[in-house]
Amino acid sequence: MNPDLPVFRYHPDPIASGSVRESAETCACCHRATGWIYTATFYTAQEVSGSFCPWCIADGSAAERFDGEFMDSYGLAGVGEEILHEVTRRTPGFHAWQDPHWLVHCGDAAAFVGEVGYSELAAHPEALDQLRQELRLGGLHDAAQVDQFLTHLGESATAMLFRCTACGAHLAYADAS
Repeated sequence: MNPDLPVFRYHPDPIASGSVRESAETCACCHRATGWIYTATFYTAQEVSGSFCPWCIADGSAAERFDGEFMDSYGLAGVGEEILHEVTRRTPGFHAWQDPHWLVHCGDAAAFVGEVGYSELAAHPEALDQLRQELRLGGLHDAAQVDQFLTHLGESATAMLFRCTACGAHLAYADAS
């Protein structure tokens, strides 16, 4: 994490996740070259030529100026309007094969940790168990199929890992190509 970047409560390390990278590009909102540029999704009906610097994301000016969002509100059911606004309009999104979505725990949006394979996910047994249960409910009823899918995470599928901002529990969802 770079100490010079704005702090994003719900995406604490956007450099590690690949959502922000060093760049000489000029921000499409403030027209400054800050040394950093956003690389993931932005949803808007307007035409935007270029990407945004992390500061225009953090202060909400990019989302306001271009009437857009960095993340869809899917998955954020049950959180207050302020949290919903912070995640969708003032937090960097992340790269995913399918439509990315945010997870919620303890009544708050969870913090996005990053895209992980099985070995990284196995370090967080509560997230692994939660994902195992989600896969069984989603149609993989055979425990051997679920375990085979999970142990191959990092190949044709990955897990999106989150950490609860209240209790610290880890949770995840599978993302496949």
